[in-house]
Amino acid sequence: MLTKLSVTNFKSWREIREMRLAPITGLFGANSSGKTSLLQLLLMLKQTVESPDRAQVLIFGDERAPANLGTFRDTVFGHESPASLQWSLTCKFSSPLSVQDPEDNRVLFSGKVMGFGAKVSENGKGRLQVDQMTYDLAGHQFGMKRKTPDKPRYELVSEGAEFQFVRTRGRAWALPAPVKCYGFPDQVKAYFQNAGFLADLQLALEEAFGRLYYLGPLREYPRRQYTWAGADPADMGQRGERVIDALLAARERGLTISLGKGRKRPTLEEYVARWLKQLGLIHEFRVEAIAKNSNLYRVLVRRSETSAEVLVTDVGFGVSQVLPALVLCYYVPEGSTIILEQPEIHLHPAVQAGLADVFIDAVKRRNVQIIFESHSEYLLKRLQRRIAERKVKFEDTALFFCDLAEGESRLTSLEVDEFGRVLNWPKDFFGDEFSEVVKTQLAALKQQETQGR
Repeated sequence: MLTKLSVTNFKSWREIREMRLAPITGLFGANSSGKTSLLQLLLMLKQTVESPDRAQVLIFGDERAPANLGTFRDTVFGHESPASLQWSLTCKFSSPLSVQDPEDNRVLFSGKVMGFGAKVSENGKGRLQVDQMTYDLAGHQFGMKRKTPDKPRYELVSEGAEFQFVRTRGRAWALPAPVKCYGFPDQVKAYFQNAGFLADLQLALEEAFGRLYYLGPLREYPRRQYTWAGADPADMGQRGERVIDALLAARERGLTISLGKGRKRPTLEEYVARWLKQLGLIHEFRVEAIAKNSNLYRVLVRRSETSAEVLVTDVGFGVSQVLPALVLCYYVPEGSTIILEQPEIHLHPAVQAGLADVFIDAVKRRNVQIIFESHSEYLLKRLQRRIAERKVKFEDTALFFCDLAEGESRLTSLEVDEFGRVLNWPKDFFGDEFSEVVKTQLAALKQQETQGR
Protein backbone atom coordinates (compact mmCIF):
# COMPACT_ATOMS: atom_id res chain seq x y z
CA MET A 1 0.00 0.00 0.00
CA LEU A 2 1.16 3.53 -0.77
CA THR A 3 1.22 5.63 2.40
CA LYS A 4 2.86 8.97 1.51
CA LEU A 5 3.43 11.09 -1.56
CA SER A 6 5.47 14.26 -2.05
CA VAL A 7 6.04 16.08 -5.32
CA THR A 8 7.69 19.26 -6.56
CA ASN A 9 7.07 20.93 -9.95
CA PHE A 10 4.56 18.50 -11.42
CA LYS A 11 1.98 20.08 -13.74
CA SER A 12 -0.11 22.57 -11.69
CA TRP A 13 1.47 21.48 -8.40
CA ARG A 14 4.42 23.56 -7.31
CA GLU A 15 4.86 21.46 -4.16
CA ILE A 16 3.10 18.88 -2.00
CA ARG A 17 4.78 17.73 1.18
CA GLU A 18 4.03 14.27 2.58
CA MET A 19 0.45 13.80 1.42
CA ARG A 20 -0.95 10.96 3.52
CA LEU A 21 -2.44 8.07 1.55
CA ALA A 22 -4.87 5.75 3.36
CA PRO A 23 -6.71 2.56 2.37
CA ILE A 24 -9.49 4.83 1.08
CA THR A 25 -8.07 8.05 -0.36
CA GLY A 26 -10.41 10.53 -2.03
CA LEU A 27 -9.64 13.69 -4.01
CA PHE A 28 -12.44 16.23 -4.40
CA GLY A 29 -12.58 19.65 -6.00
CA ALA A 30 -13.56 21.65 -9.06
CA ASN A 31 -12.57 20.85 -12.62
CA SER A 32 -8.94 21.63 -13.51
CA SER A 33 -7.97 21.89 -9.85
CA GLY A 34 -5.18 19.30 -10.09
CA LYS A 35 -6.97 16.17 -8.85
CA THR A 36 -6.29 14.13 -11.97
CA SER A 37 -2.67 15.29 -12.09
CA LEU A 38 -1.92 13.51 -8.83
CA LEU A 39 -3.27 10.28 -10.28
CA GLN A 40 -1.27 10.88 -13.46
CA LEU A 41 1.95 11.11 -11.47
CA LEU A 42 1.41 7.58 -10.15
CA LEU A 43 0.40 6.35 -13.61
CA MET A 44 3.50 7.93 -15.17
CA LEU A 45 5.69 6.05 -12.71
CA LYS A 46 3.81 2.81 -13.42
CA GLN A 47 4.33 3.33 -17.17
CA THR A 48 8.02 3.90 -16.54
CA VAL A 49 8.39 0.77 -14.41
CA GLU A 50 6.60 -1.40 -16.99
CA SER A 51 8.39 0.02 -20.04
CA PRO A 52 10.97 -2.25 -21.71
CA ASP A 53 13.08 0.82 -22.56
CA ARG A 54 15.75 0.92 -19.84
CA ALA A 55 17.32 4.12 -21.18
CA GLN A 56 14.26 6.39 -20.88
CA VAL A 57 14.24 8.19 -17.54
CA LEU A 58 10.45 8.68 -17.56
CA ILE A 59 7.69 7.45 -19.86
CA PHE A 60 5.20 10.24 -20.49
CA GLY A 61 2.84 8.06 -22.50
CA ASP A 62 0.83 8.42 -25.68
CA GLU A 63 -2.83 8.30 -26.70
CA ARG A 64 -3.00 4.61 -25.74
CA ALA A 65 -1.42 5.01 -22.31
CA PRO A 66 -3.29 5.64 -19.03
CA ALA A 67 -1.39 8.92 -18.71
CA ASN A 68 -0.58 10.90 -21.86
CA LEU A 69 1.49 13.81 -20.58
CA GLY A 70 3.28 15.04 -23.69
CA THR A 71 6.87 16.09 -23.02
CA PHE A 72 8.89 16.86 -19.93
CA ARG A 73 8.35 20.57 -20.50
CA ASP A 74 4.60 19.98 -20.72
CA THR A 75 4.78 18.14 -17.43
CA VAL A 76 6.78 20.48 -15.20
CA PHE A 77 5.17 23.33 -13.30
CA GLY A 78 5.08 26.56 -15.30
CA HIS A 79 6.55 24.77 -18.37
CA GLU A 80 9.92 26.23 -17.44
CA SER A 81 13.20 25.34 -19.11
CA PRO A 82 15.58 24.24 -17.76
CA ALA A 83 13.51 22.63 -15.05
CA SER A 84 13.53 19.74 -12.61
CA LEU A 85 10.92 17.37 -11.27
CA GLN A 86 11.17 15.76 -7.86
CA TRP A 87 9.01 13.26 -6.03
CA SER A 88 9.05 10.73 -3.22
CA LEU A 89 6.64 8.07 -2.08
CA THR A 90 6.40 5.51 0.70
CA CYS A 91 5.16 1.92 0.40
CA LYS A 92 4.03 -0.36 3.21
CA PHE A 93 4.37 -4.10 2.64
CA SER A 94 2.35 -6.96 4.13
CA SER A 95 5.56 -8.73 5.22
CA PRO A 96 8.99 -7.30 6.07
CA LEU A 97 11.59 -6.68 3.40
CA SER A 98 14.89 -7.98 4.75
CA VAL A 99 18.44 -7.18 3.63
CA GLN A 100 21.04 -9.88 4.30
CA ASP A 101 24.79 -9.74 4.59
CA PRO A 102 26.13 -11.45 1.42
CA GLU A 103 29.00 -13.04 3.37
CA ASP A 104 27.21 -14.77 6.27
CA ASN A 105 23.51 -14.35 5.33
CA ARG A 106 22.66 -12.61 8.59
CA VAL A 107 19.92 -9.99 8.36
CA LEU A 108 21.45 -6.53 8.33
CA PHE A 109 18.15 -4.68 8.58
CA SER A 110 14.50 -5.29 7.90
CA GLY A 111 11.31 -3.26 7.60
CA LYS A 112 7.75 -3.20 6.28
CA VAL A 113 7.98 0.41 5.09
CA MET A 114 10.17 1.51 2.18
CA GLY A 115 10.57 4.97 0.74
CA PHE A 116 11.78 5.99 -2.69
CA GLY A 117 12.56 9.43 -4.05
CA ALA A 118 14.13 10.86 -7.20
CA LYS A 119 14.99 14.13 -8.85
CA VAL A 120 15.24 14.44 -12.64
CA SER A 121 16.11 17.40 -14.82
CA GLU A 122 17.01 18.42 -18.36
CA ASN A 123 20.67 18.10 -19.31
CA GLY A 124 20.73 21.12 -21.62
CA LYS A 125 20.55 18.92 -24.72
CA GLY A 126 16.87 18.14 -24.58
CA ARG A 127 17.30 14.87 -22.68
CA LEU A 128 16.44 13.92 -19.13
CA GLN A 129 18.95 12.96 -16.50
CA VAL A 130 18.63 11.59 -12.99
CA ASP A 131 20.24 13.98 -10.53
CA GLN A 132 19.72 11.61 -7.63
CA MET A 133 17.58 8.70 -6.50
CA THR A 134 17.28 7.21 -3.02
CA TYR A 135 15.71 4.22 -1.31
CA ASP A 136 14.93 4.32 2.41
CA LEU A 137 14.46 1.17 4.47
CA ALA A 138 14.58 0.84 8.27
CA GLY A 139 16.42 4.13 8.68
CA HIS A 140 19.00 3.32 5.98
CA GLN A 141 19.26 5.31 2.74
CA PHE A 142 20.83 3.89 -0.39
CA GLY A 143 20.96 5.46 -3.80
CA MET A 144 22.89 7.11 -6.59
CA LYS A 145 23.94 10.71 -7.07
CA ARG A 146 25.30 12.49 -10.10
CA LYS A 147 29.02 12.96 -9.67
CA THR A 148 29.80 15.47 -12.42
CA PRO A 149 27.42 18.09 -13.86
CA ASP A 150 28.50 17.68 -17.49
CA LYS A 151 29.02 13.88 -17.76
CA PRO A 152 26.80 10.89 -16.94
CA ARG A 153 28.96 9.68 -14.09
CA TYR A 154 27.45 8.63 -10.80
CA GLU A 155 28.45 7.49 -7.34
CA LEU A 156 26.77 5.08 -4.97
CA VAL A 157 25.74 6.66 -1.68
CA SER A 158 24.53 5.32 1.66
CA GLU A 159 23.42 6.99 4.85
CA GLY A 160 22.17 5.67 8.14
CA ALA A 161 23.55 3.05 10.49
CA GLU A 162 26.88 1.27 10.33
CA PHE A 163 27.02 0.18 6.73
CA GLN A 164 29.52 0.98 4.01
CA PHE A 165 29.75 -0.22 0.44
CA VAL A 166 32.97 -2.14 -0.21
CA ARG A 167 34.65 -1.65 -3.59
CA THR A 168 35.74 -4.67 -5.56
CA ARG A 169 39.50 -4.47 -5.94
CA GLY A 170 40.53 -2.92 -9.23
CA ARG A 171 37.03 -1.55 -9.97
CA ALA A 172 37.42 2.10 -8.92
CA TRP A 173 35.50 3.53 -11.86
CA ALA A 174 32.52 5.83 -11.72
CA LEU A 175 29.11 4.30 -12.31
CA PRO A 176 26.93 4.93 -15.37
CA ALA A 177 23.48 6.47 -15.14
CA PRO A 178 20.65 4.71 -13.28
CA VAL A 179 18.30 2.45 -15.21
CA LYS A 180 15.19 4.55 -15.94
CA CYS A 181 14.76 6.75 -12.86
CA TYR A 182 14.86 4.13 -10.12
CA GLY A 183 17.12 1.21 -11.09
CA PHE A 184 20.73 0.43 -10.25
CA PRO A 185 22.89 -0.37 -13.30
CA ASP A 186 24.44 -3.82 -13.61
CA GLN A 187 27.88 -2.37 -12.87
CA VAL A 188 26.88 -1.74 -9.24
CA LYS A 189 27.05 -5.43 -8.40
CA ALA A 190 30.35 -5.81 -10.31
CA TYR A 191 32.02 -2.76 -8.74
CA PHE A 192 30.94 -3.42 -5.15
CA GLN A 193 31.24 -6.59 -3.08
CA ASN A 194 28.17 -6.03 -0.88
CA ALA A 195 25.70 -4.17 -3.12
CA GLY A 196 23.71 -7.14 -4.39
CA PHE A 197 20.80 -6.37 -2.04
CA LEU A 198 20.06 -3.14 -3.94
CA ALA A 199 18.32 -5.25 -6.58
CA ASP A 200 15.87 -6.36 -3.86
CA LEU A 201 14.89 -2.74 -3.16
CA GLN A 202 14.42 -2.09 -6.85
CA LEU A 203 12.33 -5.25 -7.23
CA ALA A 204 10.12 -4.28 -4.28
CA LEU A 205 9.35 -0.95 -5.95
CA GLU A 206 8.58 -2.65 -9.26
CA GLU A 207 6.27 -5.09 -7.51
CA ALA A 208 4.45 -2.23 -5.77
CA PHE A 209 3.69 -0.56 -9.11
CA GLY A 210 2.90 -3.95 -10.64
CA ARG A 211 0.05 -4.15 -8.11
CA LEU A 212 -1.32 -0.75 -9.15
CA TYR A 213 -4.41 -0.85 -11.37
CA TYR A 214 -6.31 1.93 -13.13
CA LEU A 215 -9.81 2.49 -14.47
CA GLY A 216 -10.54 5.67 -16.40
CA PRO A 217 -13.69 7.84 -16.25
CA LEU A 218 -15.19 6.83 -19.62
CA ARG A 219 -16.63 3.35 -20.08
CA GLU A 220 -17.26 1.23 -23.15
CA TYR A 221 -20.88 0.95 -24.21
CA PRO A 222 -22.39 -2.46 -23.45
CA ARG A 223 -22.61 -4.95 -26.30
CA ARG A 224 -25.25 -7.48 -27.27
CA GLN A 225 -22.64 -10.21 -27.31
CA TYR A 226 -19.05 -10.71 -26.23
CA THR A 227 -16.30 -12.96 -27.56
CA TRP A 228 -14.10 -14.72 -25.02
CA ALA A 229 -11.15 -16.77 -26.24
CA GLY A 230 -9.88 -17.74 -22.80
CA ALA A 231 -8.06 -14.48 -22.01
CA ASP A 232 -7.16 -13.88 -18.36
CA PRO A 233 -6.73 -10.10 -18.21
CA ALA A 234 -4.81 -8.35 -15.44
CA ASP A 235 -7.43 -5.60 -15.13
CA MET A 236 -10.58 -4.20 -16.76
CA GLY A 237 -8.77 -2.04 -19.33
CA GLN A 238 -8.78 1.75 -19.20
CA ARG A 239 -12.43 1.93 -20.34
CA GLY A 240 -13.67 -1.28 -18.75
CA GLU A 241 -13.54 -3.05 -22.12
CA ARG A 242 -12.20 -6.29 -20.58
CA VAL A 243 -14.72 -6.64 -17.77
CA ILE A 244 -16.58 -9.63 -19.27
CA ASP A 245 -13.25 -11.33 -20.06
CA ALA A 246 -12.35 -10.85 -16.39
CA LEU A 247 -15.63 -12.30 -15.12
CA LEU A 248 -15.29 -15.36 -17.33
CA ALA A 249 -11.62 -15.81 -16.42
CA ALA A 250 -12.55 -15.60 -12.74
CA ARG A 251 -15.24 -18.22 -13.32
CA GLU A 252 -12.69 -20.48 -15.01
CA ARG A 253 -10.20 -20.02 -12.14
CA GLY A 254 -12.85 -20.56 -9.49
CA LEU A 255 -12.25 -17.16 -7.88
CA THR A 256 -14.41 -16.70 -4.77
CA ILE A 257 -14.87 -13.95 -2.19
CA SER A 258 -14.32 -14.64 1.51
CA LEU A 259 -17.24 -13.58 3.71
CA GLY A 260 -15.67 -14.76 6.94
CA LYS A 261 -15.04 -18.03 8.72
CA GLY A 262 -17.76 -20.63 8.28
CA ARG A 263 -19.67 -18.73 5.59
CA LYS A 264 -20.10 -19.94 2.04
CA ARG A 265 -17.83 -18.17 -0.41
CA PRO A 266 -19.70 -16.71 -3.42
CA THR A 267 -18.08 -16.58 -6.84
CA LEU A 268 -16.95 -13.21 -8.13
CA GLU A 269 -19.92 -13.14 -10.51
CA GLU A 270 -22.37 -13.89 -7.67
CA TYR A 271 -20.83 -11.24 -5.43
CA VAL A 272 -20.94 -8.59 -8.15
CA ALA A 273 -24.59 -9.50 -8.80
CA ARG A 274 -25.30 -8.95 -5.09
CA TRP A 275 -23.78 -5.50 -5.24
CA LEU A 276 -25.72 -4.55 -8.38
CA LYS A 277 -28.90 -5.54 -6.56
CA GLN A 278 -27.92 -3.77 -3.34
CA LEU A 279 -27.13 -0.59 -5.27
CA GLY A 280 -30.66 -0.71 -6.67
CA LEU A 281 -29.62 -1.03 -10.30
CA ILE A 282 -31.02 -4.46 -11.18
CA HIS A 283 -32.46 -7.56 -9.49
CA GLU A 284 -30.43 -10.27 -11.24
CA PHE A 285 -27.26 -10.43 -13.33
CA ARG A 286 -25.54 -13.29 -15.15
CA VAL A 287 -23.19 -14.03 -18.04
CA GLU A 288 -24.02 -17.02 -20.25
CA ALA A 289 -22.77 -18.64 -23.43
CA ILE A 290 -25.04 -18.11 -26.41
CA ALA A 291 -24.75 -21.79 -27.33
CA LYS A 292 -23.06 -24.87 -25.94
CA ASN A 293 -19.27 -24.87 -26.52
CA SER A 294 -19.54 -21.36 -27.99
CA ASN A 295 -17.04 -18.60 -27.35
CA LEU A 296 -19.81 -16.02 -27.69
CA TYR A 297 -21.42 -14.75 -24.50
CA ARG A 298 -24.21 -12.38 -23.52
CA VAL A 299 -24.97 -10.48 -20.34
CA LEU A 300 -28.51 -10.91 -19.07
CA VAL A 301 -30.19 -8.84 -16.36
CA ARG A 302 -33.57 -8.69 -14.67
CA ARG A 303 -34.62 -5.24 -13.53
CA SER A 304 -37.06 -6.49 -10.89
CA GLU A 305 -38.21 -9.80 -9.44
CA THR A 306 -41.19 -9.94 -11.79
CA SER A 307 -39.72 -8.38 -14.92
CA ALA A 308 -38.48 -10.32 -17.93
CA GLU A 309 -34.80 -11.09 -18.43
CA VAL A 310 -33.21 -8.76 -20.99
CA LEU A 311 -29.78 -8.00 -22.40
CA VAL A 312 -27.65 -5.49 -20.54
CA THR A 313 -27.87 -3.23 -23.61
CA ASP A 314 -31.61 -2.85 -22.95
CA VAL A 315 -31.30 -1.30 -19.50
CA GLY A 316 -29.88 2.04 -18.37
CA PHE A 317 -26.23 2.94 -18.83
CA GLY A 318 -25.62 2.77 -15.07
CA VAL A 319 -25.01 -0.99 -14.99
CA SER A 320 -22.29 -0.94 -17.63
CA GLN A 321 -20.79 2.19 -16.02
CA VAL A 322 -20.40 0.75 -12.53
CA LEU A 323 -19.69 -2.89 -13.51
CA PRO A 324 -15.94 -2.45 -14.33
CA ALA A 325 -15.35 -0.60 -11.04
CA LEU A 326 -17.16 -3.30 -9.07
CA VAL A 327 -15.34 -6.17 -10.74
CA LEU A 328 -11.95 -4.48 -10.49
CA CYS A 329 -12.27 -4.08 -6.71
CA TYR A 330 -12.73 -7.83 -6.22
CA TYR A 331 -10.75 -9.18 -9.18
CA VAL A 332 -7.27 -7.75 -8.64
CA PRO A 333 -4.88 -9.57 -6.27
CA GLU A 334 -5.28 -8.87 -2.56
CA GLY A 335 -3.13 -5.99 -1.39
CA SER A 336 -3.38 -4.13 -4.72
CA THR A 337 -3.77 -0.38 -5.17
CA ILE A 338 -6.69 0.69 -7.38
CA ILE A 339 -6.92 4.12 -9.03
CA LEU A 340 -10.41 5.20 -10.06
CA GLU A 341 -11.07 8.37 -12.01
CA GLN A 342 -14.59 9.78 -11.48
CA PRO A 343 -16.23 6.42 -10.72
CA GLU A 344 -19.60 8.14 -10.24
CA ILE A 345 -20.08 9.33 -13.85
CA HIS A 346 -23.56 8.51 -15.25
CA LEU A 347 -24.72 7.12 -11.91
CA HIS A 348 -27.82 8.06 -9.91
CA PRO A 349 -27.03 9.91 -6.62
CA ALA A 350 -28.12 6.87 -4.59
CA VAL A 351 -25.67 4.68 -6.51
CA GLN A 352 -22.93 7.29 -6.11
CA ALA A 353 -23.43 7.07 -2.36
CA GLY A 354 -23.40 3.28 -2.54
CA LEU A 355 -19.95 3.32 -4.10
CA ALA A 356 -18.61 4.32 -0.69
CA ASP A 357 -19.99 1.05 0.72
CA VAL A 358 -18.36 -0.90 -2.12
CA PHE A 359 -15.00 0.72 -1.36
CA ILE A 360 -15.29 0.02 2.36
CA ASP A 361 -16.24 -3.60 1.75
CA ALA A 362 -13.44 -4.21 -0.78
CA VAL A 363 -10.83 -2.70 1.53
CA LYS A 364 -11.97 -4.89 4.42
CA ARG A 365 -12.41 -8.15 2.52
CA ARG A 366 -9.47 -7.96 0.14
CA ASN A 367 -7.04 -5.55 1.79
CA VAL A 368 -6.93 -3.38 -1.33
CA GLN A 369 -6.22 0.34 -1.40
CA ILE A 370 -8.54 2.61 -3.39
CA ILE A 371 -7.43 6.04 -4.55
CA PHE A 372 -10.14 7.95 -6.39
CA GLU A 373 -10.96 11.43 -7.62
CA SER A 374 -14.56 12.54 -7.65
CA HIS A 375 -17.05 15.39 -7.84
CA SER A 376 -19.71 13.50 -5.90
CA GLU A 377 -20.94 14.99 -2.64
CA TYR A 378 -23.12 11.87 -2.20
CA LEU A 379 -20.06 9.65 -2.18
CA LEU A 380 -18.32 11.87 0.37
CA LYS A 381 -21.36 12.14 2.64
CA ARG A 382 -21.82 8.37 2.68
CA LEU A 383 -18.18 7.99 3.73
CA GLN A 384 -18.79 10.50 6.52
CA ARG A 385 -21.86 8.55 7.64
CA ARG A 386 -20.01 5.24 7.68
CA ILE A 387 -17.23 6.79 9.75
CA ALA A 388 -19.83 8.00 12.26
CA GLU A 389 -21.42 4.52 12.29
CA ARG A 390 -17.99 2.91 12.92
CA LYS A 391 -18.26 0.95 9.65
CA VAL A 392 -14.84 2.32 8.71
CA LYS A 393 -12.16 3.86 10.90
CA PHE A 394 -11.66 7.55 10.25
CA GLU A 395 -7.88 6.97 10.17
CA ASP A 396 -8.42 4.50 7.31
CA THR A 397 -9.61 7.37 5.12
CA ALA A 398 -7.67 10.30 3.70
CA LEU A 399 -9.87 12.90 2.03
CA PHE A 400 -8.60 16.00 0.26
CA PHE A 401 -9.94 19.14 -1.38
CA CYS A 402 -8.05 20.50 -4.39
CA ASP A 403 -8.41 24.04 -5.69
CA LEU A 404 -6.53 26.37 -8.00
CA ALA A 405 -5.32 29.84 -6.96
CA GLU A 406 -3.11 32.12 -9.07
CA GLY A 407 -2.27 29.28 -11.44
CA GLU A 408 -1.13 26.92 -8.69
CA SER A 409 -2.95 23.90 -7.28
CA ARG A 410 -3.43 23.72 -3.53
CA LEU A 411 -4.17 20.66 -1.42
CA THR A 412 -6.29 20.83 1.72
CA SER A 413 -6.49 17.76 3.91
CA LEU A 414 -10.07 17.42 5.18
CA GLU A 415 -9.96 16.96 8.93
CA VAL A 416 -12.55 14.25 9.53
CA ASP A 417 -13.15 13.30 13.17
CA GLU A 418 -14.39 9.96 14.54
CA PHE A 419 -17.98 11.20 14.20
CA GLY A 420 -17.60 11.76 10.46
CA ARG A 421 -17.60 15.55 10.75
CA VAL A 422 -15.38 17.61 8.47
CA LEU A 423 -13.86 20.18 10.82
CA ASN A 424 -12.34 22.39 8.13
CA TRP A 425 -15.04 22.36 5.42
CA PRO A 426 -13.76 24.58 2.56
CA LYS A 427 -15.92 27.46 1.40
CA ASP A 428 -18.24 26.54 -1.49
CA PHE A 429 -16.89 22.96 -1.46
CA PHE A 430 -19.76 21.65 -3.60
CA GLY A 431 -21.10 25.05 -4.58
CA ASP A 432 -23.06 27.49 -2.44
CA GLU A 433 -25.98 25.22 -1.53
CA PHE A 434 -27.47 27.59 1.05
CA SER A 435 -27.41 30.49 -1.41
CA GLU A 436 -29.22 28.36 -4.01
CA VAL A 437 -31.96 27.48 -1.52
CA VAL A 438 -32.42 31.14 -0.49
CA LYS A 439 -32.56 32.37 -4.09
CA THR A 440 -35.07 29.65 -4.98
CA GLN A 441 -37.32 30.73 -2.10
CA LEU A 442 -37.02 34.41 -3.07
CA ALA A 443 -37.92 33.59 -6.67
CA ALA A 444 -40.95 31.60 -5.48
CA LEU A 445 -42.13 34.49 -3.29
CA LYS A 446 -41.71 36.90 -6.17
CA GLN A 447 -43.83 34.64 -8.42
CA GLN A 448 -46.52 34.42 -5.77
CA GLU A 449 -46.61 38.21 -5.41
CA THR A 450 -46.88 38.61 -9.21
CA GLN A 451 -49.71 36.10 -9.45
CA GLY A 452 -51.58 37.74 -6.57
CA ARG A 453 -51.78 41.13 -8.24
